[in-house]
Amino acid sequence: MKTVVHSFGAAKTVTGSCHLLEADGLKILIDCGMFQGLDEDKNYQPFPFDPRTIDYLIITHGHIDHIGRIPLLVKEGFRGKIISTRPTYHIARIMLLDAANVMKEEYTVEYRKALRRGRPWEARPPLYDEDDVYEAIDLFRVFLEYNQAYHLSDNITITFKDAGHILGSAFVEIKIKEKDKQKTVVFSGDLGMTERLIIKPLQFSKDGNYVFVESTYGNRKHKSLQESIKEFKNAVIESFKNGGNIIIPTFALERAQEILYILRQMYDEGSLPECKVFLDSPLAIAATKIFLRFPEYFNEETKRLIAEGKNPFLFPYVHFSQTPEESKKINSITSGAIILAGSGMCTGGRIKHHLKHNLWREENSVIFVGYQAKGTLGRAIVDGAKSVKIYGEEIAVKAKIYTINGFSAHADQPVLEKWVSNFENLINTYIIHGEPEAQEAFKEKLKQDFNIKSHIVEFGEPIILI
Repeated sequence: MKTVVHSFGAAKTVTGSCHLLEADGLKILIDCGMFQGLDEDKNYQPFPFDPRTIDYLIITHGHIDHIGRIPLLVKEGFRGKIISTRPTYHIARIMLLDAANVMKEEYTVEYRKALRRGRPWEARPPLYDEDDVYEAIDLFRVFLEYNQAYHLSDNITITFKDAGHILGSAFVEIKIKEKDKQKTVVFSGDLGMTERLIIKPLQFSKDGNYVFVESTYGNRKHKSLQESIKEFKNAVIESFKNGGNIIIPTFALERAQEILYILRQMYDEGSLPECKVFLDSPLAIAATKIFLRFPEYFNEETKRLIAEGKNPFLFPYVHFSQTPEESKKINSITSGAIILAGSGMCTGGRIKHHLKHNLWREENSVIFVGYQAKGTLGRAIVDGAKSVKIYGEEIAVKAKIYTINGFSAHADQPVLEKWVSNFENLINTYIIHGEPEAQEAFKEKLKQDFNIKSHIVEFGEPIILI
């Protein structure tokens, strides 16, 4: 039987990761993520396969563009086993419940608007609800440590390796025996950098014949982590000289914890001006608690802090804002506040309210510390829009905008190249999870520097691994 891979997401785009591997009579799905930005409408299209026929779902990590459609998959009949690391399980639980609540709230608002227009059918219902999430969570049955082999069948073995992307993230090596021959297929998930603030860095592997690799930053090099930390600290100090607030659109997972970690460093050094730091995100608060449950996944420096009895994410200036009422109170503060809120690309959540109240004031600053996909509000601001629409209202962009890319949890071009070139007996590389210009640049770079053959994957195309 042939080994075939179809990519039904993250093909010539960054989001919606979903790859179907068929081998040895099994159908194995690697990730089942939500499409974001310009591709959002694809979430409402039927799966191009029958969810009832999937035997295993392997989750590389807990970002919503890798897990966001799992409850929908279950709703449409999937009853196989879900395999992940233990941190990914806990992260998936809070991320999916949050996604269900966000969709419910958005539908309620849209339905009211559609009702007033006399066209209630125009409001699209949520993809799934909390009950679907709980049903999906029940299917997480296998929890693997890094470098632990697990047999899916007599002829298929999978192993997780540390992707260094977020807490519990993994790339997966799939060994397939066919008669007297064995081949190794690798799916990168999302890869991190070789230097990380909190978690351990990216692991390298030599075993891989067919490698499906992400390319989010396949066309650029990040600043070093230390340069970015310095740049961030300077942005904070400089911003407070203007007497306003600092808004930081923050992904609840990893980025929120990293920013708190750096602000704690500044507090310990005495370089952080007296202020109030608001973590205005129930999801980020929950994620921070999950981080503290898994210190074995941390790098040596973070472990040392914990051994000294220090919480890496908390210091006296920090306030956790759980309720909507606590969040609304922040908007009455006109200076001396650092507000961390999601979503990280400003597509929803509390950050939109904070931008609405702060973006138009010259004394304020917005510091972007994460990737902004095409079609998102965050991307529009980063690209220099003079005004943006937030909740139907035109808001002038007068705050100072900082973009600091070196915190990216994604590997940059040099690290991606190094990771791919480390594989021995590499037959082909398949480029996924990136915008076309990044993918083309990465493909050319692999050819030019290492003479590595690669192919940019099209949505749904059958890739036969001989």
